[in-house]
Amino acid sequence: MPQQPRPAPERPRTDLKGLIPGLTALALGVIMLGSALAPGYALGYDMVFVPHPPSSRAMFGLTGAFPRQVPSDAVIAGLATVLPADLVQKLVLLLIFGLAGWGAARLVPGERLLPRTAAAVFYVWNPYVAERLLLGQWALLLGYAGLPWALSAAVSVNERHGPARLVRSLLPAAVGGFAAMNVSALVVGLGVLAAGAPHRGRRALKAGAVLIGLALPWLVPALLAGGHGRTDPAGVDLFAARADTPFGSFGSLLSLGGIWNAEVVPPGYGTWFGATGRLVLSLTAIGAFGWALRNSTARTPQLKGLAWAAATGFGVACVGITEPGRALVRGLVELWPGFGVLRDAHVYLAPLALLEAIGLGFLVLALSRMAVLALIAPIALLPTLAWGMSGRLAAVDYPADWARARTIINGDPAGGLVLDLPWGAYRRFPWNGGRAVLDPLPRVLDRRVVWNDGLEVGSRELAPEDPLTRAVDGLVRSSAPLTAPLGDAGYRYVVLEKVGRPDEAELRRRLQGARPVLDGRDLAIFRLDGSPAPVAEGTHLATVLTADLIAFLLVLWATTAYPPYFLVMRRTGS
Repeated sequence: MPQQPRPAPERPRTDLKGLIPGLTALALGVIMLGSALAPGYALGYDMVFVPHPPSSRAMFGLTGAFPRQVPSDAVIAGLATVLPADLVQKLVLLLIFGLAGWGAARLVPGERLLPRTAAAVFYVWNPYVAERLLLGQWALLLGYAGLPWALSAAVSVNERHGPARLVRSLLPAAVGGFAAMNVSALVVGLGVLAAGAPHRGRRALKAGAVLIGLALPWLVPALLAGGHGRTDPAGVDLFAARADTPFGSFGSLLSLGGIWNAEVVPPGYGTWFGATGRLVLSLTAIGAFGWALRNSTARTPQLKGLAWAAATGFGVACVGITEPGRALVRGLVELWPGFGVLRDAHVYLAPLALLEAIGLGFLVLALSRMAVLALIAPIALLPTLAWGMSGRLAAVDYPADWARARTIINGDPAGGLVLDLPWGAYRRFPWNGGRAVLDPLPRVLDRRVVWNDGLEVGSRELAPEDPLTRAVDGLVRSSAPLTAPLGDAGYRYVVLEKVGRPDEAELRRRLQGARPVLDGRDLAIFRLDGSPAPVAEGTHLATVLTADLIAFLLVLWATTAYPPYFLVMRRTGS
């Protein structure tokens, strides 16, 4: 008999209905960002985007300070060579919402749309996302968005193409940097362990190699900075979780709040009605997740690993609410600056947020008549997150003085450092609505800018981390003349940002003898004449670039090793 032709292998089919939860989350992102999506830049706390960002030593972790902006700043600078930088910012922020909601929905078993959409809604519309967004920690939220994908990839890392899939799922966290990767490592590590025997050790080795490989761009500079970088242990107390609801620190953390910065708490968050509703919703979602986990049909390695990661992350977040716990973390930070990632332990609530989102999905699965109420409950209990957190986020344009400063300083062929004044980490520019933002100048200029990187929390200020900042800190804080000592120390320019502080007149007096080259409405620039001596900094360029190259080759291998099936929704949603 003639042989029958073999049927072509079935290709994974895209389930368009499965895209609805992700699109819903994306729509919620538009609502939450609101006026921040208008033309211009949304600036607040750590969220600093600038026009035409240049390449600098800081974005590769070569300044000796802890590399908190590595490699996120370099990625944004690369994208900004193709698209306008303000558009890049908006696309990245919207990507967070779409990727997060889509990923959370995929972890809800079954094909019913309503439970998956409920999980997507909860995962993007909650206090954790709102407060971290107001803190400007978009890089951390990139890792948050990738957590569901990383969890799924971790339990299957031993399968064919498993390591490449894990690399892809961790790309958002790798771009985000050290905080995003540490949270992701918690989820990936416990997800691997939850997959069980056999070959648990082999899975752990593969996952560990991927995590370390993708972390090299910031891990290597962090290790190199260990000898002369510094992270102030006092930050452990300042960044500890605090009560922002009537239920204390513990209750606030359970409902995904408890942020240390009172300024970024959403409006109306602490009301009895809203706080009680959110705590009840969180506890109910946790209970539904636990109930489903006991059901054999939902006892998957992904969900078991998520349960372990959520419990561990919640425990880490709770360490800071006790004095013995804070003492332990202070000791670790003094041992190595890299342990500074434990100062703000609130970030480790991210797995709990995912668990509660999946739990709400299970709750909707169990409900029939009240399913829609459970779906809209996260939004109804936090309505003030709409339209840029009730106006807390907004897009603005940089004044013309900033472009002039970039032209003047970047166009000077002479070497030398730039000193950034007034001496403080945060600025409250009138043109930015008085919102606090990290000083943008180091990201505007293509030469080394020395600024006070000692973060401020309320009226307290942490010690600077940058070695050059520490070297000049005493001089700037004194009342002595600045012109001659700065010239001798290798400085070429002093930039005075006009933010309405009373010490601006005093700073001008101390700069007598320096030549004004710009005295505009927003910035004043003084040039120190002479030939600045070269400033000796760490010469670890080859080592750092080698680490970057290894991470890049790992990503290149993962994106070309096999077709991007992880972007395709199967009917099972797995």
